[in-house]
Amino acid sequence: MTSISGARIRQAITVGLTTGAMLTAGAVAAAPAQALTVPTVYAKGAYVSDGSGRTLYTKSADVKRSTGSTTKIMTAKVVLSQPNLNLDAKVTIQKAYSDYVVSRNASQAHLIVGDKVTVRQLLYGLMLPSGCDAAYALADKFGTGTTRAARVSSFISKMNTTAKNLGMTNTHFDSFDGISNGSNYSTPRDLTKLARSAMTGYTFRTIVKTKSYTAKTITSTGTTRTMAPWTNTNPLLSSYSGATGVKTGSGPEAGYCLAFSATRSGKTVYGVVLASTNATTRQSDATKLLNYGFAKQA
Repeated sequence: MTSISGARIRQAITVGLTTGAMLTAGAVAAAPAQALTVPTVYAKGAYVSDGSGRTLYTKSADVKRSTGSTTKIMTAKVVLSQPNLNLDAKVTIQKAYSDYVVSRNASQAHLIVGDKVTVRQLLYGLMLPSGCDAAYALADKFGTGTTRAARVSSFISKMNTTAKNLGMTNTHFDSFDGISNGSNYSTPRDLTKLARSAMTGYTFRTIVKTKSYTAKTITSTGTTRTMAPWTNTNPLLSSYSGATGVKTGSGPEAGYCLAFSATRSGKTVYGVVLASTNATTRQSDATKLLNYGFAKQA
C-alpha cells in the first residue's frame, strides 16, 4: 500500500508540474509584445534616427529633393566652423542683401541697410525668421575673394566641402539659403546627418531652440536700433514636449520641409521630412515620427 500510494503521489506531482509549465508557456505565448505601428506620413521623403545615428524610420530616404530653407542649417554650420570665430564681430548690412530678398520675394529678417549687426545676431536672423538677407550677409562675410560674387561662391564651396566631409553623398548646394539656382538638393538621410552634426555645437543648439529673439543693432549714425522680435518658424518648439530644433523650409519646388529634433528622458530623436503637402501636414508628419522614434527606443 505504501509503495502504490508513493507512486501515485509522484505521478500527481509530475502531472501537476507538467501542466503548470504548459500553462505558463501558454500564457507567455498568448501575450506577445505589441508590435509598434509604423506611422503613415504624407511627406514624399522622411528619415528618423536616434542620437547615435541608428536608423529608426525611412521613406524614400535617399531620393534627392529640393530642400528649401533647411539649407540654412549648413549655412550656420559653416559659419560656426570658422577658425577663431568672433560672434560679436560686426557686419554692415549692404543694399545688395535687401535688393536680393525683394527681388526673390524671399523670407527675411528685415535687416536695415547701413546697420551694423553682429555675427551672432545674423545667425539668429538666419535660423529663426529664416532670413535670406542674413544668409547673404553671412556668406559675404565668411567667403573669400575680392568681389561679393566671388565671396558668395567661395562660401557655397565651403558648404559643399562640409557636406562631403560629413558623408552627405547625395547632397549638393548651389545657394546659401536654399533658393535654388537649379542644383540645390539633398535627401532626408543626408539632412538628418547634417542636423545631428550641427546640434553637437552649443551655439547652434542655443539658437535653434530659441522661440523669439530681439536684436539691438547699431545704425549708420551710431544710435541703437531695437529690431522687431524674430520668431522661430519651427512650430514644434511650442507644440511638442522636449523639442530642441531644428529648421523649417518651404518653396514651390521643395514643398514643406522640416528638420526636427527632440530629447526626452535621455533619449534623442532626429529626423527630416521633405516635400510635405502643407505646413499643418508637415508638423503632423514630424510629430508622428518623433513619437515613433521615441517608442522605438523604449
